[in-house]
Amino acid sequence: MAADNPRIAILGFSIECNKFAPPATKAHFLARTYLEGEAILAEARSPAPTMLPEIPGFVAAMDAASSGAGSWSPVGIALAMTEPNGPVEHGFFEEFLATVTERLKAALPVDGVYFCAHGAAITTAEDDPEGVLFERVRQIVGPDIPVVATFDLHANVSDRMVEEIDAFIGYRTNPHLDMRERGEEAALVLRDLLAGGKTERVRLRLPIVPPTVTMLTAAGPYAEMIELGQRRHRELGPDIVNVSVMGGFAYADTAKNGLSVIVTARQGKRDAAEALAREIATYGWDQRARFYPKLTPLDDAVAQALAAGADPSLPALIFADVADNPGGGGRGNTMFMLRAFHEAGVKGALFGIIYDPPLAEEAHKHGLHYHFDARFNRAETTNFSEPWSVPARVAALHDGNCVGRRGIYAGTRLRLGPCAALAIGGITVVIVSHRAQCADPVFFEMMGLDIARARSVVVKSRGHFRGGFDEFFTPDRVVEVDLPGLTSPILNNFTWTRLPRPVIPLDDATEFRLS
Repeated sequence: MAADNPRIAILGFSIECNKFAPPATKAHFLARTYLEGEAILAEARSPAPTMLPEIPGFVAAMDAASSGAGSWSPVGIALAMTEPNGPVEHGFFEEFLATVTERLKAALPVDGVYFCAHGAAITTAEDDPEGVLFERVRQIVGPDIPVVATFDLHANVSDRMVEEIDAFIGYRTNPHLDMRERGEEAALVLRDLLAGGKTERVRLRLPIVPPTVTMLTAAGPYAEMIELGQRRHRELGPDIVNVSVMGGFAYADTAKNGLSVIVTARQGKRDAAEALAREIATYGWDQRARFYPKLTPLDDAVAQALAAGADPSLPALIFADVADNPGGGGRGNTMFMLRAFHEAGVKGALFGIIYDPPLAEEAHKHGLHYHFDARFNRAETTNFSEPWSVPARVAALHDGNCVGRRGIYAGTRLRLGPCAALAIGGITVVIVSHRAQCADPVFFEMMGLDIARARSVVVKSRGHFRGGFDEFFTPDRVVEVDLPGLTSPILNNFTWTRLPRPVIPLDDATEFRLS
């Protein structure tokens, strides 16, 4: 590094916001991860942090590099991180911005900044809160202090987000299994910038708003765009610092929505960055017909679950309720699939996880093996989360404290609140008190449920379940079901007001030309 003991400010604002969902409040952040000052570093270095892995990866990489080349001084500023939800209440965002401003000014001078962002946040009054934060950070530290930021690949990217930082580093995997690695990469890039490196950034946005189920990175058009970028990155060598292909998050409904290519290059290599961004964007546009979702009708899903339950020689299946994904702002409590499976008499099924605090509380009050009328959604009724009552038995109870085992939550300390497993006919349903997507087998396993013995497993998740349940279900045994909900991949189901139009897949006649 350029100097011994560089002072590095660490901060973050991470939430994915669905405009159609109820607002996110300060309480949501306090319930998940809200930290200031040294608490950020203590949590990042703990064996099972509550925060997602980017900051722990960054801190570990900086610690490892510093052990042989002088020390470094991390300076925790503020971190607000929570599960996807609706727009953040603007009053809380302004409070957080003021906290960042006060603490960062008090920390000066600093030699560098690492910012853990998501990129798809909105507030009730601002469509580009990350851009606002980056602009404020730059105003405080000045033009010459390197600022490096990591992003979820669902980021909706504005010019301000790119211009106010020195390196843009996005996830490359969906499910997001490389978060820690991207934090480590941010440390590597920041060390280079501290040694005198300079960068230029290029961004190209396509008129494509990919539905969530078309953005997997194991295969498909989005995966191919990312692979093209990484292949060219290796071929071009050190002239290119990072290549990020951001699929975006449709449900934010902002003017900056759209699949974006961001290339960070060394100073003086802008032409190479522009050429690479154009090549990736051109490839993506040529594949636009593949960004239309294909889902399984509910009746077909019911038939498949009935067959799997009746015939042990058939492979077990995992069904994804992609339209009620808490990982995209869904409430995690729609009854469409559960009700259909129950009424059809599906056997040997596990279903999770349903967000219903009053129902979990009632189950704990009754105790194990109690038979009662389970009333779902008595407290929260939305356009999709309708009440439903059904006879049930309390099969298991848990306090909801666990550590993620696989996938996006691996190694993360989770607090799901009082949880209950309810036996409803041939289905066992896991109820939780803190909303989360069912992306980790631990949510069933902590209740004593054996996933390997289930004939059908239903998860309220869009894609992250693939990184957690892949030890049980190969991709050919995954069924994505077409249902109503706040995260339906059928974008025509929503009324868009700010999303740029025309765009694929909403407008078939969309045109795109690189000038």
